[in-house]
Amino acid sequence: MDKLKNTLEGGIAVIHQAKPPPPKDGIQKPMKPTGYADSGADILYALRERGYPVITPEKNPGITKDRDWVFPDTTAGIKQAIENGARIIWLNTILFDTHPITDFFGKNLQFVGQTPGMTDLYDDKLLTNDLLREHGLPVPETVLMNKKNLLEKSYPLPLPAVLKPIRGRGSQGVVVVEKPHKLEMELKRMLEEGSYGNTLYLEPYLSGQEITFTVMPAGSYFINGELREFKAAWSLPAVKRFNHHQGVAPYNGTVAVTLNSAVLSDEELQEERVVKASHQCEVAASLVSARAPIRIDCRADAKGDYWLFDLNVKPNMTGASRPHRQDQDSLSALAARKIGWEFADLLENMLRQRWQL
Repeated sequence: MDKLKNTLEGGIAVIHQAKPPPPKDGIQKPMKPTGYADSGADILYALRERGYPVITPEKNPGITKDRDWVFPDTTAGIKQAIENGARIIWLNTILFDTHPITDFFGKNLQFVGQTPGMTDLYDDKLLTNDLLREHGLPVPETVLMNKKNLLEKSYPLPLPAVLKPIRGRGSQGVVVVEKPHKLEMELKRMLEEGSYGNTLYLEPYLSGQEITFTVMPAGSYFINGELREFKAAWSLPAVKRFNHHQGVAPYNGTVAVTLNSAVLSDEELQEERVVKASHQCEVAASLVSARAPIRIDCRADAKGDYWLFDLNVKPNMTGASRPHRQDQDSLSALAARKIGWEFADLLENMLRQRWQL
């Protein structure tokens, strides 16, 4: 990609999630079983194939061994990456205010990803929804659900509705409830399990088509052989989701998104409601000061109007780079292919947006 390699001052290392983030006000964000080591390995393999200097824990990482490629996001893991020659740290992990990476700011390193403060703040779905709603964006109504609702048997939204974790991760823990007894059962189960903390939230169920937008931050991008400058956040083409399971798009750890997702056709992308949703997602990305791609899921109501129902500051970034993972393109990778980017092109353009504190 043009002269990007020449601008790098050292090797690239990817860090993965080593343990769950600490609870925040009684709310827990669940950890992905792989800690994003799978996508981290996809990222570094693709960049290595393009000739970029990559730094790995193992000198000769095995193609199928995810953790041969990525460092844990602990103080020791990050130090090891730097000692091995990394000067660019790819933050392929869940960040929070007190994350160990903050100790390495101001030390002549560059980073790819969001800032810890931004991630910690906007991982709170209720806070984020309130922010978007305050700026006139269409976000479904949300209400808190906790033990008090169980005791009082108070369920303040008409059913069907969707019960969700406040600091959720994709579709994990998301349940459509059609009847009061189902809502009571699911709420009780999730509160007793404690995987998501002591409070969840409820929102109306939207019955129309689901689409998702990957929104890129403002910056310079290499597209179709030309360097283009975007002064504001901009959306990749929308991807539609289908083959929902009980009203919810399946978790990508269970069903590969390539089996239930496809980029909209050129004609569909020109539909007024899709174009409007795209612009609204760009506004949302600007409001949260994204420094890396975010993903926003939208779903249409019975009238066909789209609502923004989930802003994800750390979208999955798996890609079809390693030979045994050719069906593992993420939603963002699928969208990127529509504008002529291979998975590695998406990564190179993310690398172009690296930042320093």
